[in-house]
Amino acid sequence: MEACINLQNLASRPSTRMAIKVKGKILLINPGDVVAVVAEGNYVLLEQESKSYMLRESISVVAENLEPFGFIRIHRSTLVNAAFVEEIKRYSTGEYSVHLRGGKEYAVTRTYKENLKSLAEFWFGTGAFFSGGRQ
Repeated sequence: MEACINLQNLASRPSTRMAIKVKGKILLINPGDVVAVVAEGNYVLLEQESKSYMLRESISVVAENLEPFGFIRIHRSTLVNAAFVEEIKRYSTGEYSVHLRGGKEYAVTRTYKENLKSLAEFWFGTGAFFSGGRQ
């Protein structure tokens, strides 16, 4: 009886890996290894530090599936893994960008700049960083 309960618990837990179909194979990858997801037409590019995978899927579906794993939308065509974000940069034009571990940089559009607040549990000394004021 205890074994059945343990199996039920395992089955009800969200998977820590996701299956993607690539070149006729199904690969199991850890969402935590994905740095960013970028939309390219009817496809999305899942970018890891050393390789990328092209999937035929909408970015909205991928965003919904990856949100529990710490992905945030920073552009209508870009998701980033919050665990890889090292710096948020604000330009004098009011635009933002995020710098990720490994050197990648992505633009943040005004529509999604509020999502940047979810990157840190605590903010110190931010003042008007995300408002119209300059810092």
